[in-house]
Amino acid sequence: MKKHSFEKIERIRLKKDIERLYQKGNSIFVYPLKVRYVTVEAEEDSPIAAQVLITVSKKNFKKAVHRNRIKRLIREGYRLNKHLLSPLQGEIIHIHFHYISKKLLDFTTIENGIKELLKQINNMTDKLH
Repeated sequence: MKKHSFEKIERIRLKKDIERLYQKGNSIFVYPLKVRYVTVEAEEDSPIAAQVLITVSKKNFKKAVHRNRIKRLIREGYRLNKHLLSPLQGEIIHIHFHYISKKLLDFTTIENGIKELLKQINNMTDKLH
C-alpha cells in the first residue's frame, strides 16, 4: 500500500462501527475539529492502522458544495499526516472527524488541527496499551 493513499478500506462504512464510536469512544477537540476515536480488534493481517469517518454539519453549511469542499480538505489533511498514527498490535483505531467551525477555513488551519489531533490520539492509545 502506498504511504500517501486513502483507500476505501480506510473508511468507516458499517453502522455498527459508527454506533461503537458513539457508545464507547473518547472525544478530543482541537479547533476546527472534534474527534471521537475508539480502538477495535483488527481482523487477521489488517494492512491499515486506522479507519476514518468525516462529517460536516448541514446546519452550519447549507450548500453541499461547501460541505464537500471541507470534507475534501479534511481527507487530504488526514491522507498526508496519517503516518503520525503508530499501528497497534492487533487493533485498529476508528476515528470520526467532525468539522465544528461555522466558517470555511483554509487547508493549513485544518491540517494543523488534524496533526495535533493525530498526535493526541497516538499518545492516548499508547497510554492504554
